[in-house]
Amino acid sequence: MANPVFWRKNNAFTLIEVIAALAVVAIAMVALIRLHLISINMTDSADVSTQATLLAQEKMTAALSDALSDRPTVSQSGAIQQNNRQFNWQSQITDLHLPQLDGSDLTGLRRLRMDISWKQGRHDKHVTLTTYVAKQN
Repeated sequence: MANPVFWRKNNAFTLIEVIAALAVVAIAMVALIRLHLISINMTDSADVSTQATLLAQEKMTAALSDALSDRPTVSQSGAIQQNNRQFNWQSQITDLHLPQLDGSDLTGLRRLRMDISWKQGRHDKHVTLTTYVAKQN
């Protein structure tokens, strides 16, 4: 009769196979964690840019009444703290004269420029919105 120990098939993994599989999984996990961190940074950057753009639109809407008035050229600035981040803003309203508009029913052409700046990491970032307004006779 044959010895049953010799006929038994070995179905287990060797220690080297287990270590090699763990090494492959570890390398893959490091790459996935790095991609996840990049994704978090990109999401944060997009969120801050969106906040700055919305702030610029809000400030521009408030400054439109000054741009449409007969007041002289105006420049204003300030700072706003939003979500633990400081945004600095500056608005400039300048009078423009274009020879192409002579003889038209548009008068008082003005440019309204809104700059929003903030610090993100080691970099200074900014968003600029510009619009033009005129009175129609």
